[in-house]
Amino acid sequence: MSAARHSTARSIAAHAILATYTLIALFPVFVIVVNSMKSRRAIFSDPLALPTRETFDLVGYRTVLAQGDFLLYFQNSMIVTVVSLVFVLLFGAMAAFALSEYRFRGNLLMGLYLALGIMIPIRLGTVAILQMMVASGLVNTLTALILVYTAQGLPLAVFILSEFMRGVSDDLKNAGRIDGLSEYTIFFRLVLPLVRPAMATVAVFTMIPIWNDLWFPLILAPSEATKTITLGSQVFIGQFVTNWNAVLAALAMAIVPVLVLYLIFSRQLIRGITAGAVK
Repeated sequence: MSAARHSTARSIAAHAILATYTLIALFPVFVIVVNSMKSRRAIFSDPLALPTRETFDLVGYRTVLAQGDFLLYFQNSMIVTVVSLVFVLLFGAMAAFALSEYRFRGNLLMGLYLALGIMIPIRLGTVAILQMMVASGLVNTLTALILVYTAQGLPLAVFILSEFMRGVSDDLKNAGRIDGLSEYTIFFRLVLPLVRPAMATVAVFTMIPIWNDLWFPLILAPSEATKTITLGSQVFIGQFVTNWNAVLAALAMAIVPVLVLYLIFSRQLIRGITAGAVK
C-alpha cells in the first residue's frame, strides 16, 4: 500500500515538473502571439492581457507584409532550412550506416572525431569560415549558409542515427544481400524505413537551430537579397525607435513553420526519443 502511494506521489511530482516546464517554454510564444495582435499602447500597458475589441490591431502584420520584404526573407529561410535538412539527413544517414555496418581501421576514431563536432561550437570557427567563403566567392549567397548548416548538423545526425542503425537486424540485411540487393538498395529500402523515428528526431533538432539562427546570416549573407527571416526581422529594430508591432508580428509568423513541422513529425519524434531512452 505504501509502495503504491509512493509511486503515485512520484508520478504526480513528475507530471507537475513537466507541466511547469511546458508552461515556461510556451510563455514566450504566448506573449509574442498575443501582443502581435494588439496596438502599441496596449502592448506596453498590459503585455499579458488578451486582445480586446479596443486593443485588437493587426497593424504589425500589415507593416511586415507591406514594408519589409517578408516573403523574400521567408523564402530564403525555407530554402536554406529545407536544403540543409535534406543534406544533413542524407549524408548523416549514409555516414551512420557506414560506421555502424562496416568494420574498418579507424572506425572508432572516425566516430570520436565526429562526436567532437557536437562538443565544439561551430561559431568558434567563424573567422576561418568567413575567410573560406570570401576566398570561394560565396559571401552573400544562400549556398554559404547551406554549407555551414550542413556541417553543423552532421555530427549530431551521425551520432543519433548510427546508434539506431546498429539495432537493425543483421539477418534482414544479409537476406537482402543473398537476394542480390546492392548496398545502396539495402540502405534506402531496408534500413532507412526502420529508422524513421530517428530521422524525425534529427530533422526537428536540426531544423530549429537553423531556422532561428541569426549569427551566420548576419556574417555570411547580410545582403537584402539573401536575408533570412530572423535577420530580416531586425529591420524593424532601430537605434532609437523600434516598431514592436512589426517585430512581434514577424516573430509570430516565423513560429508557424516550426509548429507545422512538429505537428507533422510529432509521433515519429516521440517514438525516436523514447526508443533512444530505452537504448
